[in-house]
Amino acid sequence: MAKPRLPVNGATGMGRDKIAFQGVPTPMADHKTDRKRALRGRAGRMQGGRGSGRASTGQVRLWGHHAVEAALTNPERSHRKLWATREAIATLSGELPEGFPVEYAQPADLARLVTRDTPHQGLVLECAPLEDVHLDDVLAAKPEAPIMVLDQVTDPHNVGAILRSAAAFGAAAIVTQDRHAPPESGVVAKSASGALEVVPWVRVVNLSRALEQIAEAGYWRIGLTGEAEATLAEAMPTGPVALVLGAEGDGMRHNIQGHCDALARLPIGDAIESLNVSNAAAIALYAVATRKI
Repeated sequence: MAKPRLPVNGATGMGRDKIAFQGVPTPMADHKTDRKRALRGRAGRMQGGRGSGRASTGQVRLWGHHAVEAALTNPERSHRKLWATREAIATLSGELPEGFPVEYAQPADLARLVTRDTPHQGLVLECAPLEDVHLDDVLAAKPEAPIMVLDQVTDPHNVGAILRSAAAFGAAAIVTQDRHAPPESGVVAKSASGALEVVPWVRVVNLSRALEQIAEAGYWRIGLTGEAEATLAEAMPTGPVALVLGAEGDGMRHNIQGHCDALARLPIGDAIESLNVSNAAAIALYAVATRKI
């Protein structure tokens, strides 16, 4: 995925060498209060062991160069605070605007802000979660782009990797059931390598109803399963496609299979039983992108 370019906001008077980050809190009193609280919290964590990687109530904590830089670029994000090493700040595409809430820290201190054994790359950002995305809006905005539908894929690493592939191959969105998918998190964002900020993530209450809505919009729904007789190439239509993938192990639920127009398999060899769901998603998206119409 190409490295995002952070925009320059000429209207703010920051100059062309300043990054136009969104949602920067302006009251300096709040900034100082947050700093004091962060310092107290860090002291407590250092005494009580490693942190959980959880952010403040209602906030999301992201880490890693690509994830943080993409979030800073995203105009839909509201940012609360950035913890960083000076070396990592220098790797960002521009300079932080004056007054941006930053606390410089050592790598060992940053490690206490994220989950265990996480490569934070010297950047940890706390921000507001993204706003909800509605399926109607996605179907209207990109009526020809493929859609990824995930049935009970709960591993955040897999969801993040699928987001990354979705961005690479121009997918319109990923769709998950709200109760059976991971929350927006630093693990998802790090695995997505910036794609969390550019690929709409639609969360629905009823996945079957969402598949009906996708069909009504003119999409051909293909469920990927190793038991299918047809290969993906054989099942591929000429119009818009929704690819439906189930969790590893259990696969798609029977009801979700019943809401697919066709079932298909990837033509893998006998040396291995199945592919990781994120690998299967990447291959399927490539097949859609390179099909001959």
